[in-house]
Amino acid sequence: MAEPRRILVVDDEIYILHILEFSLSMEGYEVVTASDGNEAVKRLEECDPDMVVLDVMMPGLDGYAVCRQLRASDHLRSIPVILLSAKGRSVDREAGLEAGADEYIVKPFSPRHLLERIRELFESRHLDQASSF
Repeated sequence: MAEPRRILVVDDEIYILHILEFSLSMEGYEVVTASDGNEAVKRLEECDPDMVVLDVMMPGLDGYAVCRQLRASDHLRSIPVILLSAKGRSVDREAGLEAGADEYIVKPFSPRHLLERIRELFESRHLDQASSF
């Protein structure tokens, strides 16, 4: 049996961490959490996630900075990243995508919608990897 995919969830709002941890665990994912950008950078190296769900506005390093660091790393750059943010303007979305995010979802969000996007990203990455052989 294949090991569950590991998702690093980063948010400074504890209730969002709990909701996402519960929702993703119920779908069979292994969930690792971090409550700020600095902790996220440490967890990235420790847990080797298959995906990162990352809040934008956090103390210390914000989500954009964490995403840029991830994309600058040879080891981590191919990990899919979904940014979550209360900032819903198109300029904010563009900034997230320019930082290297694969998806930008505005809060409040539907956990079901997030799960759909996670599945879609994993499927598209799997297809991309399969076609490169």
